[in-house]
Amino acid sequence: MDAEEVRRVVRETNYVTWRRQGGWEPLVVTRAEGSRFWDSSGKEYLDLSSQLIATNLGHGNARVAEAIASQARTLAYAAPSFATEARGELSRSLLEVLPNGLNRFFFSTSGTEANEAALKIARAVTHRSKVLSRHRSYHGATAASISVTGDLRRKAIEHLQKVPGTVFAPDCYCYRCPFGLTYPSCRVACADYVDLQLEREGDVAAMIVEPVVGTNGVIVPVPEYLPRLREITRKHDVLLIADEVMSGWGRVGEWFAVDHWNVVPDLLTTAKGITGAQIPLGLTATTKAVHDAFRDTYFPHGHTYEAHPLTLAPAVVAIDEYRRLGLIEKSRKDGEYLLARLREVGSVHRSVGEVRGLGLFAAVELVKNRATKEPFNTEEDKLAGRPLVVDQVTAAMMKEGVFCIGWVSHLLIAPPLIVTREEIDRGLEVLDRALALADEHAVGS
Repeated sequence: MDAEEVRRVVRETNYVTWRRQGGWEPLVVTRAEGSRFWDSSGKEYLDLSSQLIATNLGHGNARVAEAIASQARTLAYAAPSFATEARGELSRSLLEVLPNGLNRFFFSTSGTEANEAALKIARAVTHRSKVLSRHRSYHGATAASISVTGDLRRKAIEHLQKVPGTVFAPDCYCYRCPFGLTYPSCRVACADYVDLQLEREGDVAAMIVEPVVGTNGVIVPVPEYLPRLREITRKHDVLLIADEVMSGWGRVGEWFAVDHWNVVPDLLTTAKGITGAQIPLGLTATTKAVHDAFRDTYFPHGHTYEAHPLTLAPAVVAIDEYRRLGLIEKSRKDGEYLLARLREVGSVHRSVGEVRGLGLFAAVELVKNRATKEPFNTEEDKLAGRPLVVDQVTAAMMKEGVFCIGWVSHLLIAPPLIVTREEIDRGLEVLDRALALADEHAVGS
């Protein structure tokens, strides 16, 4: 098929995620390499968001690709009840990079499935039904994971698909503090409020958090926040689940975001960067204590593609590639460069309310009014299909050959960890020009 036929067939026969189906005109992507991809016309694009904050190793890592091919030739599938060499090797590799104490593994094929497993495990272990989540969160699209999602994607479906028992907590979001306080004089009231919730709510199995919030704004907590949550959850005998689907695998300058604060959760979920997104793999890691709860008790979970050898073998190589290429340290250093440059760009645009981030994971929050912090658009606007200012900005960037995710009223800057500083500069030059469109809609100085 030629490109137009591909576009027509896909548009007419496929669903596209998280949007109205009418008016979808997909770009036909034909190949990708490193930090770049190309469309059917041969136009090159810089990938400033790693697709869906996923291609941490860059596009088309040759060693990971060969691991997929080699495993396919040797053992393409084995049922979950069997042990395989790939399963053993990855389990050993994970013990070397995960926070100490997370040493029992359930393998799936996505972050959504990893969270679904974690939620079921937590409820089964504790024999409690409720889960504490946060308002600005996304944890997946299946029944339990969407029910603990705080953003608009839950609101769109919860009247049809909902697992009861979710309680939502405030975020550690200093730019828009839910209590109207200022750090550090606030004494991290958002964490103290969780203490009160767990004391008064009852029947809570777990609290699930993105250590660094992903799609909903790359919100980096203050230093005391996660250690305090760990103390509070232990105090109330509540399991702590860290959702590291986006923030893991060097994205924030450590193997996992919790490493920044020396926090070890009871369960950790991840996906995406575990294989550089070259093949689907999700992981739910738990402590031995959680696993031991099922030693003489039925484990109520599983699926056909659990521990699929074709997904496990490339993860072993991906972990080695993070080390070989020095990407954890590179993310830390280049992240400092990225944030400094982003703040330079943001300082001259009245539409930029805040730039924030950690490692090679950053957000540019757009506002209509810097003084009042009024956003250009809301979740309700996106659900209703109204035009969004952030979409104008990302469309302008695409015209200049830079792909960047926009969500409601902020941009997600998260290039592959292999990105060069020259590529970062190129992306931010294009962002600088595109932000002029947002400035036209902003008020004040």
